[in-house]
Amino acid sequence: MSAAIVNTLLEKTAGFSIEETLAFLADEYKGKVIFSTSFGQEDQVITALIAKNELPISIFTLDTGRLFQETYDVFHRTVKKYKVAIQTYFPEASAVENLLNTKGPNSFYESVENRKECCFIRKVAPLTKALKGNEIWITGLRAEQSENRNDLKAFEYDAHFNIIKFNPLLKWTLEDVQKYIDENNVPQNALHKKGFVSIGCAPCTRAISEGEDIRAGRWSWESSHKECGLHQK
Repeated sequence: MSAAIVNTLLEKTAGFSIEETLAFLADEYKGKVIFSTSFGQEDQVITALIAKNELPISIFTLDTGRLFQETYDVFHRTVKKYKVAIQTYFPEASAVENLLNTKGPNSFYESVENRKECCFIRKVAPLTKALKGNEIWITGLRAEQSENRNDLKAFEYDAHFNIIKFNPLLKWTLEDVQKYIDENNVPQNALHKKGFVSIGCAPCTRAISEGEDIRAGRWSWESSHKECGLHQK
């Protein structure tokens, strides 16, 4: 059934612009289309498109409790500029307390398993709560962000969260994203100008050097697929 829905959406939106597709989804799935933002460059483009077209699409973010101040700054500027409501979801306090009480505040440095446990508590569990009851999840994923994402399609069924995922910027390059931001005066995280391409929690993100992979700045101390569990590809 899910594959049929994905194929239908791909067929119905073939030839549509991103804005036309967003408007179609908002109308077709009234009240059940949701967009997750972490206030990175890609997400800021999508927020701008939603706001510009006054689309009835809910926007939410995950506050892990360990974000950069620069992320909160662009969050604040975005709400002020676009007059949009952004629902914030936090991890369960008891789960965070238990993690720190049993393993300490920096257990994620010790192993991939520990890091994924922290990501689950701070990101995956709150995301599960945010997505509940919705049918379309809009993301800022781009194919060139990592090898795990270069085979994605515009519409995908996410079996883990049992939801259809729409990736409107999938084929955009980083240059495309920056061009849109510059031309439309979109609020941008100040860290992007300091070499931070992919921005997550402060302890887990660093700037990258020229020639490094886009995801090299995430969990730079480990060799892994550089994913936190929000996106399975």
